[in-house]
Amino acid sequence: MAHSSKSTQSSSSSAKNARAFISPSDLTFAWDGCHRCLWLKYNHGVSAPLFMPLVGELSALQEAHFDNADTENVAPVLPAGRVRDRGGWVKSRPIEVQGQPTPYAIRGKYDLLIDFEDGSVGIIDCKFQGRDTDKSDFYAAQLEAYAFALENPAQGDPQIVSVLGLLVWSPKNPQGSPANGYQLNLNWSWRPIERNPAALTRRLNDFIYVISGSTPERDSGCEQCRYISQRREIFGNE
Repeated sequence: MAHSSKSTQSSSSSAKNARAFISPSDLTFAWDGCHRCLWLKYNHGVSAPLFMPLVGELSALQEAHFDNADTENVAPVLPAGRVRDRGGWVKSRPIEVQGQPTPYAIRGKYDLLIDFEDGSVGIIDCKFQGRDTDKSDFYAAQLEAYAFALENPAQGDPQIVSVLGLLVWSPKNPQGSPANGYQLNLNWSWRPIERNPAALTRRLNDFIYVISGSTPERDSGCEQCRYISQRREIFGNE
């Protein structure tokens, strides 16, 4: 009886920690990594801690710089408009797979939301990269997921998303002196992302198949899985 009670309690705890919302960023970084770790995150709420203290600071600085900016001051190639919001949350209706609703929905926080004069909106993801390289293909699913949530909202009216893209800053060179202080010159790039809802549908189908199925095999290249395995060899199951 004691074993049965413990199993029931463990099962209840796992269900409580299971995620019902798919993060747009998980469609890129987590999907591109270890699917066993991805499965643990969505079924048990277990994920390795990440320490990137500068990323949040730099992202917030970049987003704030474009607060309420005209599009000509964001990227001159954009249609006429203005940044309406930054750091806003979106939530979609339940995702369907083969015409059937699933328990999952998209929920995430975009960087910049632009209102264009034609009534459509644009989603801009701010990136501070070490080098000025084009990563638009990698981030396409993430931005398309934001668009899906805006066009298929859990509440409120849908919005038409006409533009997706990355606004990339990367270090160029420092200037200054100890007496006068320093500043960092930056490279700037606009990386447009072509709308591709069909590709997002395929990614979501595969993603939901993985997190809804049995535990995936360990990825031999996953550093987290390797650490867990080596730790268990030393300490056992404690």
